[in-house]
Amino acid sequence: MGEQNEKSCGCGCGQERFKERSSEERKDLMRRLNIIEGQIRGIRGMLEKDIYCIDILTQVSAANCALNSFSKALLSQHIKGCVAEDIRGGNEEKLDELIKVLPKLMK
Repeated sequence: MGEQNEKSCGCGCGQERFKERSSEERKDLMRRLNIIEGQIRGIRGMLEKDIYCIDILTQVSAANCALNSFSKALLSQHIKGCVAEDIRGGNEEKLDELIKVLPKLMK
C-alpha cells in the first residue's frame, strides 16, 4: 500500500504514474464519484424537463460541493500517504509537487 510506480503509458507522452490504494480508500472515492455522477445525470434530466433555473442551480451547487469533498478526501490521502512517505524517505519531491498544485486547487 502507498507504493507509487512509474510506468510508461504507451501514448508517447512520457510517464504515467500510478498509486496503489487500499480497498477502503478506493471504495470511498468511488462512492463519492458515483454520487457526483448521479447528481450530474439528475441535472441533465432537470434541464431536459425544462425545470426552473434556480432549482437546477441548486443542484449544480450540490454537485460542486460533492466534487470539492472528493478533492479534499483525495488530497488528504495524498498528503498522508505519498507526501509523508516521500519526506520520511528524505525526499521532498512530492512536497514540492503539492506546493505547485495547491494554487490550482484553490481557484
